[in-house]
Amino acid sequence: MRSGRLRRGFAFSATIVLGVALHGTGSAQSIELDRITVLGNYENGVGTSDAASGGSINAKLIENRPILRTGELLEFVPGLIVTQHSGDGKANQYFLRGFNLDHGTDFATWVDGMPVNMRSHAHGQGYTDLNFVIPELVTRIDYRKGPYYADDGDFASAGSARLRIADRLERGLASVSLGEGRYGRAVLADSFALGPGRLLAGFEASHNNGPWTNPEHSRRASGLVRYSQGDGSNGYSITVMGYDARWRSTDQVPRRAVQDEAIDRFGTIDPSDGGKTSRYSLSAAMDAANPFGQFHADVYAIASSLNLYSDFTYFLNDPDHGDQFEQAERRKVYGLALSQRVETTLAGLPMDNTIGLQARHDRLDPVGLYHDVERERIGVTREDRVRESSIGVYGENRVSWSTWLRTVAGIRFDTYSFRVDSSAPENSGRVHDHLTSPKFSAIFGPWAKTELFVNYGQGFHSNDARGTTAAVAPSTGDAIERAQPLVKTHGEELGVRTEFVPGLQSSIALWRLTLASELVFSGDGGDTEASRASRRHGLEFNNHYVVSRGLLLDLDLAWSKARYTQDDPAGSEVPGSIEKVASFGATFLPDGPWSGQFQVRYFGPRPLIEDDRVRSGSTTIASMRVAYAFDKNVRFAVDVFNLFDRKASDIDYFYRSRLRGEPADGVDDVHFHPVEPRTVRATLTARF
Repeated sequence: MRSGRLRRGFAFSATIVLGVALHGTGSAQSIELDRITVLGNYENGVGTSDAASGGSINAKLIENRPILRTGELLEFVPGLIVTQHSGDGKANQYFLRGFNLDHGTDFATWVDGMPVNMRSHAHGQGYTDLNFVIPELVTRIDYRKGPYYADDGDFASAGSARLRIADRLERGLASVSLGEGRYGRAVLADSFALGPGRLLAGFEASHNNGPWTNPEHSRRASGLVRYSQGDGSNGYSITVMGYDARWRSTDQVPRRAVQDEAIDRFGTIDPSDGGKTSRYSLSAAMDAANPFGQFHADVYAIASSLNLYSDFTYFLNDPDHGDQFEQAERRKVYGLALSQRVETTLAGLPMDNTIGLQARHDRLDPVGLYHDVERERIGVTREDRVRESSIGVYGENRVSWSTWLRTVAGIRFDTYSFRVDSSAPENSGRVHDHLTSPKFSAIFGPWAKTELFVNYGQGFHSNDARGTTAAVAPSTGDAIERAQPLVKTHGEELGVRTEFVPGLQSSIALWRLTLASELVFSGDGGDTEASRASRRHGLEFNNHYVVSRGLLLDLDLAWSKARYTQDDPAGSEVPGSIEKVASFGATFLPDGPWSGQFQVRYFGPRPLIEDDRVRSGSTTIASMRVAYAFDKNVRFAVDVFNLFDRKASDIDYFYRSRLRGEPADGVDDVHFHPVEPRTVRATLTARF
């Protein structure tokens, strides 16, 4: 396992050495590999992954690229867009591979072995809130796309990302950031020897009002303490994390209200919207070499809470009190993941076998939907107690058949148990479901520093437990059809990755994904609902180029198309499905005290309803950082977000709402959340 990491690192370093040598810096033998490796943003060299669409982001890119929100850590994944339609204390909105992923429905995220996606969540299936993470402590992001991997289970059909937190810091870190809108943030982190191991501690606190007419008054605090001992072959870590946040939010607003000058572009309809949330966790990880190979274990316990106050339809359902609703939950999650890797041979050929077990239990006491007025409950729409348990077992076989062919074959079996005790007895019940997911990849090459990939896999996403037992709609009492507990997906991909041009890593992936049931956002409920079967296909083109010792360029392009496969008079378009994404980054790290980074991303137009009569606009946003290092320990950086002050939307929806004085049946309209205007933040960082 450890030697594998060294081999992957060497492949990437060698590529960069060639690129630098061609730019007149001397022979490859005279270049310090460690120094050149630090300049690389991605570790995506030939031989590093099993698909053209997979890869890793290292800490240097995370350190050098400015991010407006913590959730934008996932925007380092090529082709993935991160937006927000509410306050910053809420999980972000994600888009990838033809999906409006809402808050994470078909993209699985882990932080050091702990799942971030929340099942049967009050606000939406797969809810992924990364705000508890301290970005400065993230050392690596490993990403995959498609359901081709045996150790990826629920929510991973479009892809997955694993964030790795540092075990130790080379030097302590203290930083203070100030910006417009009463933005302030402070981070303090350090690690030191304690007995035979290391203790790492990190703390973050922030406040932000933002540009909103109704100040956000966001207050967040998070902390981490980790004790670790050993290394990647034999070692362990124990980690405690805590996070708490409160905020007022400006949710999406109807376009007509801004056009009629009833509110400002950054105004709100209901100033009492907002929320509070918390997350506390205890986790442990262990690696142990043994006579059979390598053993790894993750064990975790998470306690989280959320009270989210939203109003998307205003006075459509209740003309007297308004339509504000509260989504609330108190959750505990317990889980573990075990794997054993065995290195052996097959007829003299190198072979790796891995078997794994993943188990998880969620307890929600309770999860509810309430009718509120200015955050005061005046009615209960539904309130449930949920128990959801799952066990997944998988096996994976890797064989190197020759110098130009290796295969990865896997199979996964998952079983789920749902129990719902509802405030409406007819919606209570128990449900069980299971499925099997085969996986296969073949990697050909390298020839001329080029690899070819063929990938196939079946995956799945789970549906909200409450939908699997529901017999009547809580708001109307009408009979409804129960949702399928586990929804199967099928994915295929053809890919190429090459380093033929010295210093340039390029990959192309042609992919297709079929879902038995789509999860889409509901404006009335503020959550996701199961819908028709769908199919997506697309093309991705990613490039990472080391131009010279101090200049790195990244260019990522993605196109996708999503359609329902079941006929319906409403149409075949999948609302909110992303079609075109482009991003370009330039990182300047010359010798000397100055450095900088420029980033621009294009978020293409999307259908907002099934017949494609209404579409969103496109959004092109640029950001930049200019930094000056006074010495090796002190750096001052200025970040500018929305550099050209574009007036665009972070997110658009189309649905019916009613403002005061409008017809009783409401008005169909585009509802949007604007991107923040040009914003400047300054950060002073000291290492010690």
